[in-house]
Amino acid sequence: MTTLPEVGTNWSELRDRLQKMKQADYAWRVGRVPVFLYHHTEELLRISQEAYIEFFNENGLGRGKAFPSVAKLETEVIEMGIGLLGGGPRAGGTFTSGGTESIFLAIKTARDWARKEKGIDRPKIVMPVSCHPAASKAADYLRMDVVRTPLRPDFSPDIGLLEDAIDERTCMIYASAPGYPHGVFDPIEEIGAIAKNRGFWFHVDACVGGFLAPFVREIGYPIPAFDLSVSGVCSLSADIHKYGFGAKGASLLLFADREYQKYQRFEFSNWPRGTYITDTFQGTRGAGSIASAWAVMNTLGHAGYREIARVIMDAKQRLVEGIEQINGLQIIRPSYLCILLYASNDPRVDIYAVADRMDEMGWYVGKSVTPKAIHIALNPVVARALDDYLTDLAASVAHVRSTNMSE
Repeated sequence: MTTLPEVGTNWSELRDRLQKMKQADYAWRVGRVPVFLYHHTEELLRISQEAYIEFFNENGLGRGKAFPSVAKLETEVIEMGIGLLGGGPRAGGTFTSGGTESIFLAIKTARDWARKEKGIDRPKIVMPVSCHPAASKAADYLRMDVVRTPLRPDFSPDIGLLEDAIDERTCMIYASAPGYPHGVFDPIEEIGAIAKNRGFWFHVDACVGGFLAPFVREIGYPIPAFDLSVSGVCSLSADIHKYGFGAKGASLLLFADREYQKYQRFEFSNWPRGTYITDTFQGTRGAGSIASAWAVMNTLGHAGYREIARVIMDAKQRLVEGIEQINGLQIIRPSYLCILLYASNDPRVDIYAVADRMDEMGWYVGKSVTPKAIHIALNPVVARALDDYLTDLAASVAHVRSTNMSE
């Protein structure tokens, strides 16, 4: 068991120890990790880091009075997000620590709204089975029930079954833009119409797509309507620390009408210090990620994000073409944006065995369960490694096939 040392160690030695610890990590800087982090250029990373350090010690809890600079940064980031994601003049939002907190706060807001406006004591959420587990996690914490409904063969939700799951306790419909498992956009306009007609809260989880889909659309790809401009959408979550390229943790929870935020807010007065109010789950929260988001968004602008979108979509096309040339593999369609799945069409090639072989060769590989496949979420740094990836993938398939034939 590690214990606190009696005497401190000098920083140079500690830094060396930190760097040695990282030697066992996958080589993300050369594109061998398609999940968990998002990297474009060393220059953008430096800007993000320097902005973060500039506000390293400031506390977001005190942004109202002690640190008005933090309040200004946060407001501008939220406003840029609202403008990007279809918000009108009544829209509002909150800067959070990540998608999980954004989703938690959206569900908490919907729960308290349903209790107040609809008189539902234990509200229920209906969502496609492909929606992120963070929604069920939040519902579990908040003592809400969740019904997950099946998908069609094309991985889109079966709207008939979704509607069948709605009952008198339903307060919220939750959908994805796109869903992480398959990269498919749920039909946001269709679900929005259902939610509006029946008086339900509708949340769109755009944690993956929020800071990528608008720019993929700008460069000419067909992207379905999914944001706050869609009738019936009440709230939307979008992660800046994903395809917004800000430092972790940075996400936005946006509302079509900022009046909804009164149901999000926590207020407590029964203690000696006085009234305590927060819009987030966290109390004390670092301001570094707020400054990083502000700096990166202002550095890139629409033009910079469009360039990132081009890199990602070009890389996806190259990857599709390369995989289709490998005997024994097939692309699973449809998918949008950055998500790609591929599987085996050769009984001698177990796709999980291919994934394990790729792992042995230094690639971090995601495995999809339904369907059984390899899952990739592309970001710009992965594009630099595609030739090596495809070479090693072909070799891994051949290795697995030859191993099975020899047995």
